[in-house]
Amino acid sequence: MKDTKVLFVLSGHPVKGSTGKPTGWYLSEAAHPWKVLHEEGIEVEFMSPKGGKPPVDGFNLEDSVNREFWENPEIKEKLENTLTPDKVNIGDYAAIHFVGGHGAMWDLPENNEIARLTGELYDNKGIVSAVCHGPAGLVNVKLKNGTYLVDGKTIAAYTNAEEEAGGMTDVVPFLLESKLKERGANHVAAPNKTENVKVDERLVTGQNPASAHLVGQKILELLKSQSV
Repeated sequence: MKDTKVLFVLSGHPVKGSTGKPTGWYLSEAAHPWKVLHEEGIEVEFMSPKGGKPPVDGFNLEDSVNREFWENPEIKEKLENTLTPDKVNIGDYAAIHFVGGHGAMWDLPENNEIARLTGELYDNKGIVSAVCHGPAGLVNVKLKNGTYLVDGKTIAAYTNAEEEAGGMTDVVPFLLESKLKERGANHVAAPNKTENVKVDERLVTGQNPASAHLVGQKILELLKSQSV
């Protein structure tokens, strides 16, 4: 699948609300799906709302997949020069993947251009995926028929219980599980920190970092089914 390209969306938001605590995009939620796709020869490119080098969170290089990703020279170059939405031709990509990290809650939902690109890709039979807080980037995505992308879809995303367990309920701008339900999604929660991935049509979603690898596998399965 060497001519297939997938676009990863990374948050560029650096701070958790008014706490002063750093955040950004979550390393394993990019690295683990990348690993699955990379092994099949699929090229991954990166976009963030403001481009450049967005801040990384969950920086754990004891995870061998994280380390392989982080130390890959081609990836390093791309992460230091992420694309802005206006530089993306969405028709070049078979899938778009929203990486989590708390930063996603602040800068992805209100980015109209990213929402437009995502809706266009899905309308054109592309695959959309998101993990953990990544589905925050989907809450305002509309399709050409005027409905929300997530409306009626079965979805896994970071839960209200996980937010509460981390002491973030009053820090985040909204609760992701609640917002997805408002948009008409059928949000299915698993126990905190356990793997939970849902596939509905061409939408793949995962609940938390533990779900990132399986999200990558499900993206790959859909890509392969489309190429048959």
